[in-house]
Amino acid sequence: MASSVYKKEELKTVIKYAQGGDTKALEELIRRIQKNIFGMFSYMVSSRQDVSDLTQEALLKMAKHIKELKDNNCFKSWLNHIVMNTYYDYTRKHSNDKNIEINEDKLLEIRDKIGCEPGEKCLFAEIEEIIKAALLSLPQSLRIVIILREYEGLSYEDISKITNTAVGTVKSRIARARFKLQKQLKEFI
Repeated sequence: MASSVYKKEELKTVIKYAQGGDTKALEELIRRIQKNIFGMFSYMVSSRQDVSDLTQEALLKMAKHIKELKDNNCFKSWLNHIVMNTYYDYTRKHSNDKNIEINEDKLLEIRDKIGCEPGEKCLFAEIEEIIKAALLSLPQSLRIVIILREYEGLSYEDISKITNTAVGTVKSRIARARFKLQKQLKEFI
């Protein structure tokens, strides 16, 4: 099957062909999910190079183990496990960097840049940077659950499985993360 045909196929079909060893299907699958994975890591890690490296590592793990996925309906959850395990490996390797420091001057510089071109696009980029900075300032346990809930749209139960914590703990962490973010971002909301 030609790669152009895969662009029109449903994700489940592309996954099925990728599991069967079709490299064009695997390429299409990677093309579809790489931005999402990059986005998740960008909210968890401050270094753009680390975000790129982690994204590549997670995609390689996904490609290597795609045949082990038993139910295509669980692909998103399975992929999130890979992403989170890749992130946990990264934090273990960089344990001395656990507490990411946010440069307050840089944050203020971002907040003060209101008059730039091209208007709305620039404003959205600034808001995104402010939100990323706020997320990166959260403790790891809060940052992970809020990203999985708000960015990935996962259920409390799915987050519980991915993080190996009780559903009640997940709900509590999400509530604390929302409170801290709301406090940090109160001048913008």
